Amino acid sequence: MNKHNKNMNSEEKKQTQAGQQDSSKQQQMNQQQEKEQQQQAKDQQDTAQRDEQASGQQQENHDHQEDQEVKQDQAEKQQEKEQDDSQQEEQQKENKQEEGKKKKKKKEEKEKKKEEAAEKSDREKLAELQDRYLRLQAEYDNYRKRTLKEKMELTRSAGEDILKGLLPVMDDFERALQSIDETENAEALKDGVHLIYNKFREFLKQQGVQEMESQDQEFDTDRHEAISKVPATSEDMKGKVVDVVQTGYFLNDKVLRYAKVVVGE
Repeated sequence: MNKHNKNMNSEEKKQTQAGQQDSSKQQQMNQQQEKEQQQQAKDQQDTAQRDEQASGQQQENHDHQEDQEVKQDQAEKQQEKEQDDSQQEEQQKENKQEEGKKKKKKKEEKEKKKEEAAEKSDREKLAELQDRYLRLQAEYDNYRKRTLKEKMELTRSAGEDILKGLLPVMDDFERALQSIDETENAEALKDGVHLIYNKFREFLKQQGVQEMESQDQEFDTDRHEAISKVPATSEDMKGKVVDVVQTGYFLNDKVLRYAKVVVGE
């Protein structure tokens, strides 16, 4: 019985040990499963973290790429703007140069027109002066011819009037000659000659001819012609006309004939 009990106890002990072993195994399995679950959870967590990190990196890369694209776009825009500004500056420079050329050309054309106008004006003035000179020359030529003709006519007319005025004196001389042959009265003949002389003298006065008073006057070379010199009868007569050999005459204010005189010294 004791042996049976021992066997039973041994069996129970084995069973207990087996149970304990099973429990231990189960516990180990549970622990293993728990570890696997923890590891799986950890792996999932790591995977999630890696996914999150990858997503973040991807997002960061995406953002970085977008920034790069934005910067590149800005750089391209800046470059285009600089090119546009440079082109605008070049265009403005070209426009200024073109405008300067136009202004210069316009100024040159204006100066040329001004010079042409001045040259034309000079030519017109020269032509006007030449025309005026020709007109004046023609007018002077006409005036000279007209005055020459008038002078000739005046001379002819004046000579005619003088000759016509001398005809009555000629008539008086003819009558005087007839009287010389017919009359024996010398006194009457003398009076007739004085009458003819006075008449002829009056006619000369009417023509502007006047006798020059020279007797006892100071000798004047502008009126007198000295033909001889004689001793003066007194101190007052020195340098004066003591005798008139030929009477001098004025025609108006001009000396018509110098008086031939004898001067005292």
